[in-house]
Amino acid sequence: MSRTLYLLCAIWLLPAVAPAAEFYRWVDANGGVHYSDQQPPHDAKSAKRIQSSSGNVVEVDKESFDTRYAKVNQPVVLYITNCGPICDQARDHLRERGVPYTAKDPAKDPEIAVEVKKLVGKVEVPVIKVGKQHQLGFDASSWDSLLDAAGYPRTPLPATDKARPENPQGEAKNESKKE
Repeated sequence: MSRTLYLLCAIWLLPAVAPAAEFYRWVDANGGVHYSDQQPPHDAKSAKRIQSSSGNVVEVDKESFDTRYAKVNQPVVLYITNCGPICDQARDHLRERGVPYTAKDPAKDPEIAVEVKKLVGKVEVPVIKVGKQHQLGFDASSWDSLLDAAGYPRTPLPATDKARPENPQGEAKNESKKE
């Protein structure tokens, strides 16, 4: 082979061995999400640096738009304890469907027990609350109806991206703080 051909091959392969690229993700004052290879402006919210090992891939939100929209407008709270198979089925159903939820355990916090009693008239689990709607006991089709009405998609996430509870320990989430 000639020297020119070697040189052309080396130039052609050069992008494959480029160093890791740095990108930035931030939210502007109007709530718009931006990605760039330039540093975000000083007034940007939620600015973070993203490194891509391949140089051309940027990680994006793993939740679908429909899931994110439903999560904001119709948050899911699962009142649950270690009550055996029925609670395991309830947790698994939300996980398999890819629904993000906040787990609250009335056995660990008297205030949560009061919430459950106000909601369903007694302290019993599992209870699902989707927005302002709720249901005592686990029934997959009834839960799916609540979730469908709230806008949560039925298409599950890939196995590696299954939704996890936002606080898997079942501890009360301080709802007075907005993130």
